[in-house]
Order: sequence, then C-alpha cells, then structure tokens
Amino acid sequence: MQISDGLSSQWLAVSEPEPYILHVELSRPPVNAFSIEQVEPWLHVSLSTDTTRRFWRAYGALFDRIIQEGRDVRAVVVSSALSKVFSAGIDFKDGLKARDDASDAARTWLSTYHHLKQFQSAIGAPQRCPFPVIVAVHGLVAGLGMDLMYACDIRYAAESTQFTIKEVAVGHAADIGTLASKITSNHSLMHELAYTSRMFTSNEALQLGLVSRVCAGGQKEVTDAALKLAKAIVRNSPIAVSGTKHILTHARDQRVLQNLDYVAAWNASALQTKVGHRLSLLDTVDHYEQDIPESIRAMQTREAPVFQPLSKPKL
Repeated sequence: MQISDGLSSQWLAVSEPEPYILHVELSRPPVNAFSIEQVEPWLHVSLSTDTTRRFWRAYGALFDRIIQEGRDVRAVVVSSALSKVFSAGIDFKDGLKARDDASDAARTWLSTYHHLKQFQSAIGAPQRCPFPVIVAVHGLVAGLGMDLMYACDIRYAAESTQFTIKEVAVGHAADIGTLASKITSNHSLMHELAYTSRMFTSNEALQLGLVSRVCAGGQKEVTDAALKLAKAIVRNSPIAVSGTKHILTHARDQRVLQNLDYVAAWNASALQTKVGHRLSLLDTVDHYEQDIPESIRAMQTREAPVFQPLSKPKL
C-alpha cells in the first residue's frame, strides 16, 4: 500500500513520487479558483454532503486526514497541475449569492466570522502538519493563492511567476496569511504591494521573503526542484525534522493566530452593508453599492470603481 492511496479527490491529485513523499497537485480548471460558498447550516443554505465539491474544504481536509490516519508521510510538495497558473484565488463568478433575510446584523456578522475562521483553518492546514510542506508555484499566483502558498513552510517559484495580493482590489483587507506572519524584511515593499494589488515578479517575491528560491524554467523545473528538496529532507530523522518544524514555528504561532483572528473579525464586519441588505460571502453584486461589490463590478466591466467617502465630512 502506498501512502497516497485513496487521498486523491475531484480537484486534488495525490501521488507518491518517492518513499515518504506526497505530491499534491491542484487541478480545478481553468485557473484553480476557490469557490467561497457559505457552508454553515444556520445560514439556511442547502448543501450536499460531498465536501470534495468545495475546493478549499477538500484541501484542508486532505492534510488533516493524512495526520489523523497516521500515514508515514515525511514531506509534502504542493504544486499546480495546470500549465499556466498556480491559483487565481477566489472564484467571484459563482461564489456570490444574494442573501436578504430577517437576521440582524450581529447574527450575520457572527456567522460570517465563523465562516472566515473555517476558511482560514482550511487554507492554513499545512501549518498543523508535523512534516514540512513545500510549495512550488508558477504562472499566476493571485489573492487566496498567495495565502495558500504562504501557509507552506518552504516556497519555491519559477522565474516567470507573477504574484498579486488581490484583496484590496476587491474591497476588503488582506487576510489569512499574506500579511500575518513571516515577513521580516522590506516592509516598505510589502505595504506597496498590499495597498496597490499590482502584479510583482518572482525576484520581488524573493526580495520580500515570500519565496526562498527562484528556479530557472517553468512548471516542471520548479516542481522538480521542490521534489529534490523533499528527498533531501526525508533522509533525516522524521522525529528531528518534526521537532525542528515545531520549534521554528512556535515563537511566531501566537502572534499569527491573534492576527488571523483579528482579520477575521475585521472582514466579517466589513462584509456587512446597508440595513436590510447585508453582504455575506454569498451575496450577488447586482443590487448593492458598497465597496466589495463595487470593486467586483468594476473588475468585471473594466470600469473605474466609484467608492463612497471613508467617513462623512465633519461640519
């Protein structure tokens, strides 16, 4: 029996290229986008029980399952099976649905907050693993794809990779991990990229500390480099490697968790709109005039967004 047996699902291909190493490939064409459908039963949303149809949930569940089943995994490599993109982030096309019910704003905030925490937990699953998780990115890495990448221990990028921290371009604060943890140098560049959402290169990502290596070539070359690194890691004692990962992450864990909780609370509040029309993660963008739907509308129509003032003028 291979350690990869039974782990593959609709959008996740799992293989064992070398003993003790799992290769997890994201494969949700055309761009590995994550749907953000609401899942809490108290939101009165009809759901199937097929969690594989929820890309982000399946991703988090995969890592938790590996741990729970005690498989002899000593390193994981995450990459994209698609030739031109790692992940385009959140799929806004089908991720938003109208929600206009009698719930008060506080209850809507609470349910949205819980959903964001579940979202953070799934994307951050590699941090819970006792073994190293290496990510190999190429093509486009946008928005939530950045957060998925950043939750991995070691990050390699192909030289032609293009990155963008997309959150502010769709009207909410950057969350989950991009601004939450390991960046310790060049805070000026970090702020520039987060405030503008502009594309940046693999060399800028290296300068910022988002990746530790830029690999010549493309998808194959960066994936091969990550697998070669995994082979070097698994030659060492799994107890020593696991203990080292725990020690390396322990010092920053509390700060990161506190920041993630703060961001979830902030964005849960920011996702509320006018009285009688609250925008949850499932709302349509057709009939609202707040920042998130206005940002999405502007992107879809290629028009300049029109935002309300941050606060009313003081007379």
